[in-house]
Amino acid sequence: MTIRRWDDAKKTDNPAMNTHVHAAATPPSTHDTTRIDDTRIGAVRPLITPALLNEWLPTPPAAQALVERSRAALSRVLHGADDRLIVVVGPCSIHDHDQAMEYARALKEQADALQDDLLIVMRVYFEKPRTTVGWKGYINDPHLDGSFAINEGLELARQLLLDVLEVGLPVGTEFLDLLSPQFISDLVSWGAIGARTTESQSHRQLASGLSCPVGFKNGTDGGVKVACDAIQAAQASHAFMGMTKMGQAAIFETRGNDDCHVILRGGKAPNYSRADVDAACSLLKAAGLREQVMIDVSHANSSKQHQRQINVAAEVAAEIAAGDHRITGLMIESHLEEGRQDIVPGQPLKRGVSVTDACISLAQTVPVLQGLAAAVQLRRSHANPHTAA
Repeated sequence: MTIRRWDDAKKTDNPAMNTHVHAAATPPSTHDTTRIDDTRIGAVRPLITPALLNEWLPTPPAAQALVERSRAALSRVLHGADDRLIVVVGPCSIHDHDQAMEYARALKEQADALQDDLLIVMRVYFEKPRTTVGWKGYINDPHLDGSFAINEGLELARQLLLDVLEVGLPVGTEFLDLLSPQFISDLVSWGAIGARTTESQSHRQLASGLSCPVGFKNGTDGGVKVACDAIQAAQASHAFMGMTKMGQAAIFETRGNDDCHVILRGGKAPNYSRADVDAACSLLKAAGLREQVMIDVSHANSSKQHQRQINVAAEVAAEIAAGDHRITGLMIESHLEEGRQDIVPGQPLKRGVSVTDACISLAQTVPVLQGLAAAVQLRRSHANPHTAA
């Protein structure tokens, strides 16, 4: 058999003959390339494969049924077939398994009591984007000490999701790292793309292939158009490089995700008022998208004052009660106890207090949820002018 060299192939008049023609193999060499390759890599450690983690921690039938059921319910809300309000509520970030489970059991009581009016999803965030540097979350550094036991973090994260599902609560999380979804996304009912990554092409492509509804936050400057653009991109099909469950590099071709929506989280100023919702929905309408928003009552919408979440939620509830069907959901940062704390080496952490953004307490959260449920009941007396897309 003749091996055609690349320089010979270039001379052919038939372009089809030039496809997949490679130069003759270079003889094996021990040539040193370390001067130009990985010059800033300090270490490379093995990573567990998603398939192996799933074998260790498989999805029970009951958990699978809950994920399927809750994803379908969320989709019905987004498409106007269910008039309940989605509420994604829970700690800013997870840093302790037992505390997260204590919160989950208490939240489940509220989810059951208010299920006719609210579709409650527990916020279970493992990855934290940082403006500069800092603790990056439970998966990246589960021991909160800079040891970066990522394999252990992935196992702990998956176990926590399974435990929360066993309680009977659907879970929502932010997808930040592009590989981590392969380890946990089968257990997630709702996903978020954060303000810092909404404009990222890679995250838009990721969202196009996720099996759950996805919310895109407006940009950190408050701009909503980037989120509208992200929804349009995520609805389309894409081809991109990724990692399979077996840990093999592969090209993924997605079908597109029609369950995406905007999350208003504020920017240079809050953006949860009626005028802000009007402006956001005008952009969505112009783009041919559903006129609907989820409102994050934390972050810039509360001016980073955690207790203001209560006031913001009350103001949004008033708009819902007045008949605004465009508000399909809320996000609330809530923990066992209110406030926040720093991670200080050698100093024990307070129980039930966030180590990232400040949260309202569970006791403060309950009346907020009850107020939102009452608002949904009042909204039902107003006709919905916005038909499902």
